[in-house]
Amino acid sequence: MSAKSAIYKEIFAPHDERMLGAVQVKRRTKKKIPFLATGGQGEYLTYICLSDEQQKTKNCLARVSNAIPLGPDGGVPCPQVTNKKPAQASITKVKQFEGSTSFVRRSQWMLEQLRQVNGIDPHRESPEFDLLFENAFDQWVASTASEKCTFFQILHHTCQRYLSDKKPEFINCQSKIIGGNSILHSAADSVTSAVQKASQALNERGERLGRAEEKTEDMKNSAQQFAETAHKLAMKHKC
Repeated sequence: MSAKSAIYKEIFAPHDERMLGAVQVKRRTKKKIPFLATGGQGEYLTYICLSDEQQKTKNCLARVSNAIPLGPDGGVPCPQVTNKKPAQASITKVKQFEGSTSFVRRSQWMLEQLRQVNGIDPHRESPEFDLLFENAFDQWVASTASEKCTFFQILHHTCQRYLSDKKPEFINCQSKIIGGNSILHSAADSVTSAVQKASQALNERGERLGRAEEKTEDMKNSAQQFAETAHKLAMKHKC
């Protein structure tokens, strides 16, 4: 099982959350540790995870006195118990300490607390990025530039979906990250290009077939004319 699959199973699934994306990171700058701090847990791996949760109201039964007729289950159902509350998205820092196979949820922010996403360099793919929250600021390096890019695309799409206002600012990001559904657009462009090439090939083949048909018709007419001429010559010699 991959690390991300294990994180989903251990951290998010028990709380009915979906893990939308995750990126393995390490700090670009070492965090200052108080001089008297002791009891550290050693080395660890860090993952920044994006998740959402669709909360639902639960069925409830109001216990009442014998003066009110009760249902067969001994309670009165609360009205409108199937309404759904708005979905919420959050960003969670998850760690796996050295020597352990389990994962630990360390910090969590609601998506609306995210203020700025800094891609560091808009002109090239790089693994560095910053996340600025209302009460926190972290500087990270992803395991790979492509993993960071995929996470940024998912994060940008999730912000557009869940935040009606106060969306975080995406700065120093490549256009393919914030230019819309770039993955879908790329796939659509590829399909369109393939269709255009296939159509062009069919048109060229059709033109070649058309020319071949015209040539065949000309040969047929020439053969017919030759046959008629030969027949006339043969009849003339008989006479």
